[in-house]
Amino acid sequence: MSRTITNYMRAPYAVPNGIQSTDEGLWIVDQLTDRMALVEAGEPHEYGVAKILHEIPTESSTTSGVSYGDGSLWLAANGPGERWRPQRDTDAVRGDILRVDPNAGATQARWQLPGGGGTHGLDCDYLEPGTIWLSTLHEKTISQVVIDDWSIKHVVPLPYDGGHGMVRVDDGLWMVFKQERKICKLDLSDGAVMDTIEIGPEHPEPHGMTRLGNDLLYCDAMSGWVVKIEDVL
Repeated sequence: MSRTITNYMRAPYAVPNGIQSTDEGLWIVDQLTDRMALVEAGEPHEYGVAKILHEIPTESSTTSGVSYGDGSLWLAANGPGERWRPQRDTDAVRGDILRVDPNAGATQARWQLPGGGGTHGLDCDYLEPGTIWLSTLHEKTISQVVIDDWSIKHVVPLPYDGGHGMVRVDDGLWMVFKQERKICKLDLSDGAVMDTIEIGPEHPEPHGMTRLGNDLLYCDAMSGWVVKIEDVL
């Protein structure tokens, strides 16, 4: 099935590596500075950018994925940030998950990624509140984690390496596979691929991902574009 894929807007940062839609707008996180901006989700202005509604610093590092749930932002810190900027005391050593106040950016809680290694995506599960899906790259899996005690509830194998942004839906989970330039819908019982969207070389590279109505949006940390895939959901 062919999909309509178009450049939607330019991100407010040079290296957007996570995007999350909320009722207030779109949260976009910068991999270099780990700052976050909430921008309008309507049609972009004449320069191809959206109005910034709010902006916060965070204690994340090399941020690679953002979600929203239970009144908080959830960030995937994919290791230290010294490659991009001066190192901070709050930088992750490997993969950490941060719960962040969306008003001021303060860290509310912090956990290490189960199994160690790096992470490129996460999504709070609206069907099973109190759980969150995390990409566990070292194991080539995604893990559903119970937030209260940080225990692993379920693990799903992935069909490709480098799983990135993810979007939970009623009958599965859509996930970006950057190296393959594919966005796949996965069966969460066994990881089987139920549908695939091919992202051709004429389009920006997929990294972080969210849903906006019936569309999927992804951001490209290489070009700075936010891209829309229409009528997927």
